[in-house]
Amino acid sequence: MDAQAAMALADSLGEGLVGIDADGVVTFANRAAHALLDRRPGSLIGRSVMEAFLDHRVEDLIAGARERGSAGAELSPRSADGRALVVHVRATTGAAWVVLEDVSELRRLQRIRAEFIDNLSHELRTPITNVNLLAEMLGRDADQLPPRARERVERIQVEAAHLAQMVSELLDLAAIESGQRLLIADVDLAAVARDQADRLRVFAERQGIHLVVEAPPSAPPVRGDAERLSQALLNLIHNAVKFSEPGDRVTIRVLPGPDAVVVEVVDEGAGIPRADVDRVFERFYKVDRARQRGAGGTGLGLAIVRHVAEAHGGRVTVVSEEAVGSTFSLEIPLAAAAGASEGPPA
Repeated sequence: MDAQAAMALADSLGEGLVGIDADGVVTFANRAAHALLDRRPGSLIGRSVMEAFLDHRVEDLIAGARERGSAGAELSPRSADGRALVVHVRATTGAAWVVLEDVSELRRLQRIRAEFIDNLSHELRTPITNVNLLAEMLGRDADQLPPRARERVERIQVEAAHLAQMVSELLDLAAIESGQRLLIADVDLAAVARDQADRLRVFAERQGIHLVVEAPPSAPPVRGDAERLSQALLNLIHNAVKFSEPGDRVTIRVLPGPDAVVVEVVDEGAGIPRADVDRVFERFYKVDRARQRGAGGTGLGLAIVRHVAEAHGGRVTVVSEEAVGSTFSLEIPLAAAAGASEGPPA
């Protein structure tokens, strides 16, 4: 393919494509790249990386790609329309290729969705609270009601509590997804695990579940938001207890490593079918109701855990076998390795 044909092909792409030589000078830029960077056609050629992108982070990405082969990040270049770009860099021998993808519309739709959920949750909170109060007042006089009416009042209380939990978790998820800043500090996950296990111990005992914590006196500190990490562990332990049978054991293990601290929550419940394992961290996704004991949950708890883990530069994984049990692992980088900023990554 000759140079003219290659240029025509590059200009037909919807993504921007920029070639950088070994000296950090732009040698190639297609039409989309000029448009995304708000430049006149042809004006990028011969400019340095800083002159072309007006963002030192692109220089850092190129340097990282030369070391590792590739790199990527989301940037907001200086433009009047507040455009958001995802930048991918691929390094070859003596050169680097920068691909620019416009995600402005996607981010706008995500903001609209988050604002809608946030507003709806706030609007629902007051009427649900009122329903809870009215159901509680009826429950105080339940002894004077006929058996069928008493059962219906109890059902109203259960469903109102379920709705209140869903609204609370929706608000939490909306706050996390909107990029709410984390209150960063050094956190001892061993202490957090013990605290959350103690919070749920009475609930576990009522279900006939034996709750065990295997953790050192203290763990190397991770850099994170103690409240969000506590919430993530509370959700994992609550799920393990909820989907276990009386007489089962739920074990919380804290395993310090060279680069991260891993907290494992191990149960002996029914396990997760193989077809569902990859989807349990999706919002509102629930495993087959026939496998659940009790009223079930909102389908948001594990999604919150995933978002919290990713906001801390970590991850959550699950290994499960039907009729044997499940192991959820929350991995958070150590404070020395994390280099965490005062907020979640974009």
